[in-house]
Amino acid sequence: MAKTLQSWIQRLIDACFLAGQVIFHILRGKIHKQNTIEQMGIVGPDSLIISLITAGFVGMVFTIQVAREFITLGATSAVGGVLGIALSRELAPVMTAVVIAGRVGSGFAAEIGTMRVTEQIDALQMLKSDPIEYLVIPRVIACALMMPLLNIFSLITGLTGGMLVAENSYDISPIIFLNSIRNFVDIWDLLSSLIKSLIFGVLIAIIGCSWGLTTRGGAKGVGQSTTTAVVTSLLGIFILNFFLSWIMFQGIGDNTIN
Repeated sequence: MAKTLQSWIQRLIDACFLAGQVIFHILRGKIHKQNTIEQMGIVGPDSLIISLITAGFVGMVFTIQVAREFITLGATSAVGGVLGIALSRELAPVMTAVVIAGRVGSGFAAEIGTMRVTEQIDALQMLKSDPIEYLVIPRVIACALMMPLLNIFSLITGLTGGMLVAENSYDISPIIFLNSIRNFVDIWDLLSSLIKSLIFGVLIAIIGCSWGLTTRGGAKGVGQSTTTAVVTSLLGIFILNFFLSWIMFQGIGDNTIN
C-alpha cells in the first residue's frame, strides 16, 4: 500500500513537471500541427455522441427530480432557470470531463504507455524527435480546444432534454422554461463553464500523457497506467471543480424567483 502510494505521488510530481515542459514548448512555438489536428478529431467529433447522450439524460433526470418539488412550492417558473444554472456551472463541464477522462484520457495513457514499453518513444528520441512536442502537446491542445466546444453542445442538449421532460411530464410551457433560463443564467455562468471545461481538458491530457510516459512493466503496466490515469483524472476533476467553484461563485447570488 505504501509503495503504491509512493509510486502514485511520484507520478503526480512527474505530471507537474510535464505540465511545465508543455508550457515551455508552447511558448517557444513547438507545436506539431498535423498531430494536433488528428487529436482534435479524436477528442471532439469522435466523443460528441456519447457526450450528448450523457448530457441529455442528465438534464432529463435533473428536471424530474426538481420539477415536482418546485411545482409543489409554487415556483414552476424557476425550473428552467435552476436547471440552466446547474448545467452551466457544474453538470455540463464536470460530466463532459468525466466522459472525456474515461474515453480519451484512458486512450492517451494506453497508447503512449504501449509506445513506452515497446521502446517506440526511445526510437523517437534516437531520431531526435522530442516526445513532448510530438506526442504530448498535440493532445493537450486538442483537449483544451475541444472540451469547451463539447461543453457547449452538452449544455444545449441537457437544457433541451430538460425542457422536453418539463413540457411532456409537468405541463411547463417551453416559453416559461426558456424565459426562466434567460432570467437566471447570466454571461458569467456561461464563461465559467467554458473556463472549467478548458482547465479540465488540460488536466485530463496531462495526466493521461504523463501516466503513459511513465509506464513500466509490459502489458500489465499499460493496463495499470490506464486505470490509474482515469482514476487520477476523475479525482483531479472533482477536487479542482471544488476550488474553481469556490473562487467563481462564493458569496450570495442575486437571482430571485419570480
